[in-house]
Amino acid sequence: MRICSFLPSTTEIVYELGLGDNLVGVTHECNYPPEVKEKKTVIMSFLDHKKLSSREIDGLVSKNAAEGKSTYLVDKDALKEANPDIILTQKLCEVCAVSGNQVMEAVEVLGHTPETVSLEPTTISEILDTIITIGEATGTKERAIEITDKLKARVERIRSLLGNERDRPRVFCLEWLDPPYVGGHWVPEMVEIAGGDNGIGKPGEPSFQVTWEEIVDFAPQMLFIMPCGFDVEKTLNELDVVSSKDEWFSLPATTRGQIYLVDANSYFSRPGPRIVDGLEILAKAIHPEVIKGYTPPPDSIINLRNYMQIELFSG
Repeated sequence: MRICSFLPSTTEIVYELGLGDNLVGVTHECNYPPEVKEKKTVIMSFLDHKKLSSREIDGLVSKNAAEGKSTYLVDKDALKEANPDIILTQKLCEVCAVSGNQVMEAVEVLGHTPETVSLEPTTISEILDTIITIGEATGTKERAIEITDKLKARVERIRSLLGNERDRPRVFCLEWLDPPYVGGHWVPEMVEIAGGDNGIGKPGEPSFQVTWEEIVDFAPQMLFIMPCGFDVEKTLNELDVVSSKDEWFSLPATTRGQIYLVDANSYFSRPGPRIVDGLEILAKAIHPEVIKGYTPPPDSIINLRNYMQIELFSG
């Protein structure tokens, strides 16, 4: 069995299922687990996320969408060499993956039609269901059930600890910096389970652009900055885009010192197993007095106030 993954999230699932040796093609964004770096890259992007700013990325994506173009490119020669039996892709967001039409066009070079598994999760439950779907397609259903049962137990633990919590701070998740977007799909659900008041985001629906006036009106007591596809370092490099706004200083989250930068690329943007880590990270930040005995993964979250104090002291 030869598998091509057109998504970082499905790449992670393939490895969780113990099928790393069967993986013959991945995307340029697949970076977890570390051994995936040895795999053949079959999907490239026209955008260099490391060099472009949030505003530049948004502009290019919007321009391509208006012209009916994708930001991704299938390397047909690499795909032909990989010669997959199964392709894992999605319909959820063409900003994050190649379109279905691109996939259909690309597989023509193979001379045969591989099984294409197209996934479209919008909630935590649906993310876990994709593990089962991939397990069924790859003959590893029992292992998939074992993985999802453990993940469900972790979700339910957080839900049971915080489900009746009355102290629910207003939480805003900033999914893009410039222009500002509120977190969508599974993120609002994560906030609610983690004991926060989500407020603006719509569970199960895509993220959408908001104004700083709307953010101010919501008056978030906690702000989580999680630009889609960014890690903490990339977010820090662009933080002045939002921290220079006049509205920034009128937010209760700012005066309370409750602004957090998280590794969105690993724990919030990708609909894979580590989304449950993201839930635990949120829960620990929102209700540390309840979520005891848990330490977030290294470099997964920083409190901006603490970070600035460390920087000031070290400088």
